[in-house]
Order: sequence, then structure tokens, then C-alpha cells
Amino acid sequence: MSAVRRPAAPVAGEHILDLDDLGVEFTTETGTVRAVRGVSLHVAPGETLALVGESGSGKSTVALAAMGLLSGNARATGRAVVDGTDIVGADEERLSGLRGSTVSMVFQEPATALDPLSRVGKQIAEVIRNHRRISAADAAERAVELLRRVGIPEPEQRARSYPFQLSGGQRQRVVIAMAIANEPALLIADEPTTALDVTVQAEILDLLRRLAAETGTGVLLVTHNMGVVADFADRVAVMYQGALVETGSVEDVLLRPSHDYTKRLLSAVPRLSVAEADGPGERPAPEPDAAAAGEPAVELKDVSVVFGRGKHAVHALKGVSFAVHPGETLGLVGESGSGKSTASRVALGLIGPTAGSVTLFGADLAATRARARRALRAGIGVVLQDPVASLDPRMTVGECVAEPLRVHRRRLSRREREALVADVLDRVRLPREMARRAPRELSGGQRQRVSLARALVLEPRLLVADEPTSALDVSVQEAVLEVIRELQEELGFACLFVSHDLAVVQQFARRVVVMRAGRAEEQGLTSATLLHPETDYTRRLLAAVPVPDPVVQRGRRAERLATLAAGRTEEQG
Repeated sequence: MSAVRRPAAPVAGEHILDLDDLGVEFTTETGTVRAVRGVSLHVAPGETLALVGESGSGKSTVALAAMGLLSGNARATGRAVVDGTDIVGADEERLSGLRGSTVSMVFQEPATALDPLSRVGKQIAEVIRNHRRISAADAAERAVELLRRVGIPEPEQRARSYPFQLSGGQRQRVVIAMAIANEPALLIADEPTTALDVTVQAEILDLLRRLAAETGTGVLLVTHNMGVVADFADRVAVMYQGALVETGSVEDVLLRPSHDYTKRLLSAVPRLSVAEADGPGERPAPEPDAAAAGEPAVELKDVSVVFGRGKHAVHALKGVSFAVHPGETLGLVGESGSGKSTASRVALGLIGPTAGSVTLFGADLAATRARARRALRAGIGVVLQDPVASLDPRMTVGECVAEPLRVHRRRLSRREREALVADVLDRVRLPREMARRAPRELSGGQRQRVSLARALVLEPRLLVADEPTSALDVSVQEAVLEVIRELQEELGFACLFVSHDLAVVQQFARRVVVMRAGRAEEQGLTSATLLHPETDYTRRLLAAVPVPDPVVQRGRRAERLATLAAGRTEEQG
């Protein structure tokens, strides 16, 4: 590894990134849209500045402007100086030389940043050779070193892997390895941990923190996760409607906000109660379970799922049992690969169990004929994490919402379908005229409400929500969850809520199942399970959740790292 060329601590008067009165406007069919107005901020060597705000606030546009990656219909004004070079007005040749060497970017979804047809080692080596005169053999060797540096086990073997052969956390580490391959002065991280579970998120933040300290790289962190901000940032800049409304140290902004918008943003953040999560404690006596008295909407009994055969067999579920009753929400939590998504697919009838039984609305799915099973599925609504992928871009919003009606109620007239669509749009707090718009014309929160409307148009008895709010900013997330909560009270459906956000689950779900390696590690009332965990695994999971208080979070991080170090020492001994 080559010698570090930048100091780890900020140097007085030296900034890696300097934005001075930056403005960005887009020319559209309906006129000019001013996305960024008069933004001035800086990042020093070794410093992390978090840029926060709601969707549409302009924070991602600022990040793209600093990379020189604005679209062709955009016009930037002011100055965006990266390590002495003004990005605004620079030609493409100059910008190409800067990207990947002086400034690099880590995107939210590593799958979009990696070539699925190329081995990861080769992709890292290509980034190196694009900016350095180095042989292919030396670049390949350095790629392996970088994989080792970002904490990927067996880097020589993993360098020969394709992206699909790696976990989500490993793919994000590969993207980080590519971003730091040429020791950039500035690293822009755009929602780098949104799609990751809490333990992998904590590991990625530890990695980025260590790399910034070792190399003196400045970091511009774009995120809506205030826990991540508290855990990782030195300073915070808050954006609202394209302008900066507040900047300051992470302690000042998160603990003593001065702007009303910042206060509203922080008030919407779901907060994990952790006061008693540090030890097993004594669980309170369980409250009467009124919901359990009735027939469950869905029930898994000792379910196992095995994919493949022989030595290639993967045991995705191992004897999992749980039930979801009408009117209640059951949270499924756990790390990536824990089996929670497989369990939800079993509940939907999309995957048949290798062993055990699945009962849907009182009917044994294994003993149900195809036509009857189809009728049972009409009672299930599904909301997925990414509404962009689940809504057909060729359809209008009204057509997307009406699709389940066409599939399951073919005798409805067009007027009847339109009336039902209008009614369900009212229920999810969307204007009826939105039915004529295309999904691409909606914000992220609006698209997720359209997905919810489509899931509820048949008035289902069971709603399966798989990470429905993880890609949304905190205020939109709060609004979407409130809509689901109100509709559940009105319609009485059962809800299976799959999430890696323990703070949201703690506030939203009545009961919780903690999944680990295909097993139900622990389950019970959420108030008892997450405040008084009985297993070490659940306690480790809770310890990895960042809280939006920088003072508290520093202590939690130190305790977590000390526990991990003690565990490694015990294993070595």
C-alpha cells in the first residue's frame, strides 16, 4: 500500500471541498426548476460533513454537482472547488481525470455501481489503471490488498467472485474499495448504509471512520438517517427547499437545533428505547393477548425451508413458528441472511415449506387446491421496499392501483373500478386527480403510498410490508407509517412487518420475532423483547443501532467495540 499523502487532521485554512454560493437549476418542459440556491459549505481533510434534509431538499444535487455529474439539462452557478479545482465549468476531460482519483463516490445501492458480468477484483483494478501507470499484475495485487483493507475475508478468493456471489454488505465494501483505490482527497457517500442491516451498517461506518482517519480523506455524507449522522459526522448541514437553513457541529445541530425545520425533522426521527437493553434484566409480566384469542390470519408451525440438495443445500429456515392475528402487527427483524424475507415469502405462499405447515386464514396451504389458493391470496396485500421497481412505469397511478381488481374481480365495470381507486387514494391521503399521473411524476413518499393503495384496494385481511420505509426520509417515513396504522385500525387487517430498523419496529409492531441464521432466536411482545432481550444476539443487534444523540452514541459505540474486541480475544484464547 502506498504512503498516505494527506494529514489525518484538518489543516487551518485548507479545505478539500469548498462550495461558494452554489446554485443549480434544471430546464424542464414546464419551465426552470431551481433545485439548489446559494449553498456555501466546506469540508476539511479528515472531516465528515453530513448533509441532511427531506427528499427534494437538494442534498443529492449538491453531491452530484461536487462530482460534476449533473444531467445535461442542469446549469450550475457559483463555485464548487475540490482540492483546488473548480468543478463548475470544467470540461469533461478534466472532470474524468478528477473522478476516481481526487474525488470518489459511494452510492446507496452497490448493485447499480458494479458490473454484474465482471469479477470484483478486475473492476477494482480497472479503477486503479484508469488513473495510474501500473501493470495489470500490480493492479490486481493492489485490488486484493484493498479488499483485505475493507475487511472482506479471503480477499484472494473474493477478488475472483462476481457481485451476485457476495452479500449486500460485502458488495458495499467492494464499492468502498473502488472509491478509495486511488486515495481520493474527497469521498462523497450518498446514503451508503440505507439498504444494510444494523450490524453491517455499524461495520461500514467503522470502516469509513477508520479510512478517513488513516488517509485524511474528507467525507461528504448524504443521508436521512440521524443515527448515522450522530455516529459518524463531525458537522451537519441541514437543507430545505434547495437552501441551507442550519449548519454547525453535530452536537449543536442534533441536540440544540435553532431552525424550526431542523426541530421538525428531528421530532420525526424514530428513537429506539435502549435504557434497559444492555443486560437481560427481568421481563415484565406479559399483558393479556386479546388478539391471540381469535384465529390467526397466517400461522407458521415448525417451518423449515431447504434450497438445493446434498452438500449444496442451504437451510434458509429451521423450525420457525409464529402467528399474526387480525388487527395486530408482528415485526420480523434480523440481519441479512437471517431468513426474515424467506419467512415472509412462505407466509405469502410463494415458497412451499420443506417441513412444517402454513395456515392462511384457517386453511392449510399444502392441502389447498390451486383455485382455492388463488382466492386466499386475494386476501393478502403486499408493500415492497422499492416502489419504483414495483410500479409499472407504462401505467398511470390509477391503472397501477386497479391492477389487483382486474386480476381478482373481473366482473367490475370500469366505473366501479375507478370509484374503488378514488376511494383508496383518499384513504392513503393522496388526491384523486393523481390517478391520471405517471409514477415517475411522484415523489418517493407518494409512490410508496400508491403501492400501499394498490395493496389495500381489495381490503385485504393480511398486509405483508417488506422494508416499506427504509428508503424514505424520516418525515415521509413517519407519514407512511401513520397511514398504515390508521388504516389497520379502520380495516382490522393483520400486518407482517419485515424490517431491519429496530426503532421503527419498536414503535410500530406489537410483537416481534428476532431471526438469526434461519431460526427464530427470540420472540414476544416488542416492549419486552427489545427492552429486556434474553439472548446475546438480540443484545448485539440492539447495540449496533445508532441513536440520534451524538453524546449517547459515542458511549454506545465504545461499548460495542469493546464487546467485539473481548469476543475476538475469547475466540483466539
